[in-house]
Amino acid sequence: MGPGGIATIIAAVSLLVIALAVSYAVVRVGRLVDQAATAITDLTNEVTPLLDEVTTTVALINGPLHSINKVTKKVEDLSTKISDSTENFLDKNKVAMGAASALLALTKAKKNSDTKDKKKKRTKSDEGFE
Repeated sequence: MGPGGIATIIAAVSLLVIALAVSYAVVRVGRLVDQAATAITDLTNEVTPLLDEVTTTVALINGPLHSINKVTKKVEDLSTKISDSTENFLDKNKVAMGAASALLALTKAKKNSDTKDKKKKRTKSDEGFE
């Protein structure tokens, strides 16, 4: 066997080693892809029911929110109508306007007198501690 035969054997063995390394890498990558596919399948199986529950929960919450929205709209309409009625009544009826202003003045006067009485009581009680 000459030097060419030995070189051929070395080249064949090195190609065999390279082929084994590449095949090992391909097998490992194949296993990785299989595990990734399994993980994605498991994730999909777990997330789908969770999304269904979230959708159901949001639908259940939206129902009462629509009802509350309707109620608040009705209350807003009612308060607007009451405000308009009161304004119209006071604008058209001068006696009612006078009575309302008199009541407002009496309320302010009573509030002021109550405030003065409380201040007098405080100063008298404070004098006893001195």
